[in-house]
Amino acid sequence: MSDPRPPADDRPAAGEQAAADASPAGVSPVGASPAGDIPPPGPLTREQARALIDRAAELLAAGEFRDAADHYRRVVGYDDPNVTAAALLGLGEALYRLDQADAAVATWEAVLELPETPSTYLAWRNVAAARVREGDLKGAAAAYREAERRAPQQDRAEIATRLGWLAKETGNARASRRYFARGRGGGPAFPLTWLIIGLTVVVSVAAMSIGGDRILTALELDKRAVAMGEYYRLWTVTLVHDPTNLLHLGFNMYALFIAGPLVEQLYGSGLFLAFYLLCAAAGSVGSFVFGSEIPSVGASGAIFGLFGILMSASRTHHPVLDRRGRSLVGQIGTLIIINLAFGFIVPGIDNSAHIGGLLSGLWLGFIFVPGRVTTLRNLWQRPGDAAGGTALLPAIGVAALICVLAVGVVVGTATWRARGAGTASAVAAAGANVPAIEALNRGSPG
Repeated sequence: MSDPRPPADDRPAAGEQAAADASPAGVSPVGASPAGDIPPPGPLTREQARALIDRAAELLAAGEFRDAADHYRRVVGYDDPNVTAAALLGLGEALYRLDQADAAVATWEAVLELPETPSTYLAWRNVAAARVREGDLKGAAAAYREAERRAPQQDRAEIATRLGWLAKETGNARASRRYFARGRGGGPAFPLTWLIIGLTVVVSVAAMSIGGDRILTALELDKRAVAMGEYYRLWTVTLVHDPTNLLHLGFNMYALFIAGPLVEQLYGSGLFLAFYLLCAAAGSVGSFVFGSEIPSVGASGAIFGLFGILMSASRTHHPVLDRRGRSLVGQIGTLIIINLAFGFIVPGIDNSAHIGGLLSGLWLGFIFVPGRVTTLRNLWQRPGDAAGGTALLPAIGVAALICVLAVGVVVGTATWRARGAGTASAVAAAGANVPAIEALNRGSPG
């Protein structure tokens, strides 16, 4: 249940509003000399403008607000309104971070004077938040209504909640109830992540119950069984967990609960399911090729893949995230390192599956641009800029990943069949020696 009040710190955040991704430019000099990679005065090419905005976003995310402002400022005035709007949006964020709030608001308002662009929505949000801080609640409500008209689907519930709070504060109880009801109704009714969690919990608990060993045996990643053609185990392994350790299931489902909805928000339920299955297969293939002969269980390969997607997509495409998403993405790298280190230190953990899932997720996050949220690139791209070869990248990338997984399956199958043949030969040889040993025993004295 969401809190109808706006957060205590309602100021625009670097990742949340494309500020961290496409943060705008400023109004007055900040006092720092431009960095050496800023082109001299004169017209910019589109490639130069793109490079400056990308670099400014990196500087902003790194806390180099003065240099970020200089980079954004250099792009302001570019003849494409989309590019200039993105630069102004980012410059305002840099100025705000430098405690130049008035200049920041003036810069965001300059975006609103340009023709409608993808940055217009974010500028209205920033202006609305600034008016809340100034105590101008009616002005804030007007700005939020403008933002709501332009908001992507995933942001409408939050804005409706803010409008509900503002209506309540200004004495309009009827409008307040209407906005709060709209806010509660936003978002997906039933994220696919919850269905996967529910199915996994049901199957895992059943496998842990009395007589559940048959379920475990049928679904676990038994490498020899996979080598004999039971390739479905590459995916069913995600449904069962260590029957002697309930925490294994609990930790995995918690990780899926925090990472899954964010991936689903960025890409939609269809792509999320495809990513989950691909990362699960990649984790299983990693274990199949490099793991021990002990059967593996758990969804951690797929979950590491989701972490990899978030880490790669956030650094490659700079999606506009809310506070919760920004917080999670900021911790992803640390979580990955800690869990991989834990896997190398503690025996019995299949890090081959973790690494396989992680690598596939990093690749998928790189080749797929989040389509359900605003990103730095589409803040200033012209329609049609992504057409052509770039549009083929996801298809080619997925085909390449599937080829790699297929090669892994072939290699793993050959390896485990060879091990099986060697074991069978050893057993046969041992069996052939039994009669001779018994004959010697019978013929020995005493």
